[in-house]
Order: sequence, then C-alpha cells, then structure tokens
Amino acid sequence: MRTAQRTLDPAHRTPGDSDPRLLRDVALVCLADGVVGLSFGAVAVANGLPVWLPVLMSLLVFAGSAQFSAVGVFAAGGGPVAAAATGLLLNTRTAAFSLAVADALGRSWPARLVGAHLVTDETAAFVLARTDPAARRRAFWISGLGLFVAWNVSVLAGALAGAALGDTDRFGLDAAFPAVLLALVLPALRDGRGVRRAAAAGGAVAVLATPFLPAGVPVLLALTGLLLARRSA
Repeated sequence: MRTAQRTLDPAHRTPGDSDPRLLRDVALVCLADGVVGLSFGAVAVANGLPVWLPVLMSLLVFAGSAQFSAVGVFAAGGGPVAAAATGLLLNTRTAAFSLAVADALGRSWPARLVGAHLVTDETAAFVLARTDPAARRRAFWISGLGLFVAWNVSVLAGALAGAALGDTDRFGLDAAFPAVLLALVLPALRDGRGVRRAAAAGGAVAVLATPFLPAGVPVLLALTGLLLARRSA
C-alpha cells in the first residue's frame, strides 16, 4: 500500500501510474479562465471594439494578460503599434516557459508549432508538476487544448453579451482591466525590495509621461524601472 506522500507527490509516480486529478484540476482552471474570458469579451466590445476583434485576438494570440493590456491601450485611444508592443512585452515570459516544457510538445514540427501556441502560465504549471515524460505530454495537451477551447468560447460569449448589454460600466466590468493587471503584478512584488522599487519607479515614469504622450507609450517608458532593479540586484 502506498503512503499518502507517495500518492500525492507527482515526483514519486512511476510511468505506469494514472493521474486521476488531472482532468479535475484542468476543469477547475478552465472554469476560472472562462470567467475572465467572459469579462474580457464583454469589456472589449463595450469599449468600442467590434465583436470579431476580441474573438480573432483570442484565437491568434491566446494570452489573457497580453489581450487585456492591448485592449486597454485601444480603449485609452492608443494605436495598434503601442497595443501590440505592450502585449508582446507582457508575454515575453512565455519564452522561458517554452524552454521548460519543450519536451512535452512532441518532436514533429506540426506538434511543436501547435504546442507553442498553447504554452501559457497554466499549461507550464501542469507540466512542471510532473516528471514522467508521458505524464508531462498528457498534462500539456489536455490542459492546453482544454484551456484554448474554454477561453475562446467564453470570449465569444462575453463579446456577444457585451454587444447586447451595451454599456457594461454599470455592471462594474470596466474594473476588469486594472483588476486583472494588478493580480498579475502582485506576486512579483512579493519577491523582494528591488522589484518593488523598480515597479514604483516605472509607475512614476508612466504617470508623469501620460499627459504628454500618446496612450500606450507611457507603459513602455515604465520599463525604465528595470534599470533600478538591475542596480539593486
């Protein structure tokens, strides 16, 4: 009979062990992402974007934080270049995730191309929790495909609902942009004093530049706060 530690710890599973919790965990994450996707679709349309744009963005980009930031720039009056640059900068972390989960994508070029599109914070977490190669591949593809479907369906539903409801500000959905971005930032702020100093410096630069520069550009200038983080490291 296996001990509780051996049962719960993925590192102690043998290649033949099943992973009965995988589908349950993926379903819960899909549910959470679906709620965020509904909010994204509704707020994007309420800020003047056509229904097809957030839907197409979700299919081609599939990165919640990047999509929220890009639509936020559009809503503030920024151009497509500033929106795309902001989204790309927020999504650079997936490059490190791709290296960490590369073995789970498969060896063929089609599998790698499709798999690269499915690399997210969540899929990386599912893969890194497992050591057996077969379990890692299974976790990646189940979570990746499940999250892709859940996100795109919820964004479409939210966009259609936003178009039908009209002004979503009365429901408080306009707070989704700052709330989601703040949730993404908070874990990093706990890492150390240097990170907090860099964030404060970058925020100050963005606030000071906002009255004088087009929307989206102050966000890019906020990256100057990284210079302070490098000096304090």
